[in-house]
Amino acid sequence: MVDAKKYLGQHFLRNEEVCKAIAHGMKDYTIHDKLVEVGPGTGAITKYIMKLDSNMSVIEVDGESITYLRSEYPELEIIDFNFLKLDLTKVNDGKPFGLFGNFPYFLSSQILTKIFENKEVISECVGMFQKEVSEKVIATPGNKNYGITAVLLQAFYEVEYLFTVDAKEFDPPPSVQSGVVRIIKKEDQLPDLNLSLFKQVVKLGFNQRRKTLRNSLKSILPDEVRQEEIFNKRPEQLFVPEFIEICEMIEKYKK
Repeated sequence: MVDAKKYLGQHFLRNEEVCKAIAHGMKDYTIHDKLVEVGPGTGAITKYIMKLDSNMSVIEVDGESITYLRSEYPELEIIDFNFLKLDLTKVNDGKPFGLFGNFPYFLSSQILTKIFENKEVISECVGMFQKEVSEKVIATPGNKNYGITAVLLQAFYEVEYLFTVDAKEFDPPPSVQSGVVRIIKKEDQLPDLNLSLFKQVVKLGFNQRRKTLRNSLKSILPDEVRQEEIFNKRPEQLFVPEFIEICEMIEKYKK
């Protein structure tokens, strides 16, 4: 059997009903050309995904897990590579795919950034994160968890909190609860959005979340828009379309 490795943040899910619920968490798995799982470990979730699509792939870096998976599931395609460093356009020949993962808590921010940066190929994701992180993904204006993660993801994805998983369902048990979220790429995308400016506006705003946007964005606001009423607000008061509106204002008048 495979031993969980602390340096990889491994916590193996042992509850079969939860494993099955995660595997069945996609809105409609049949619309995806391929299903991919990150960090399968001992295949607890994998075996249920394979029943949906035997053509699935897994991405794993733990040598012991890879050896185990090859012996238990010889037909399974295993990509021996670090997910965060992997070129995801090569996973399915540049075509979109559905993603699953019981993600290491200490890598949550990087993983969500990776998903955002690869929105062209990740059409849907069912992921388990630390509960606090999952709550940040689905947060809305006025909520204390509403921040950079929520705005960036929700600009391109529909997000939904599916269920909570108690620590006792894992081996070894983590010190916190987990939350499973589903994110689905929106049909209406934003092709004309300046992505680097959008990220800059969101990050500048929330990095000084107690200030009004007029103050936190002063380094990039053109004189022509400084007095607009929207800049009297703080970032946690704005919905995603309002951040996009700010980007459009800046683009219109930038020198």
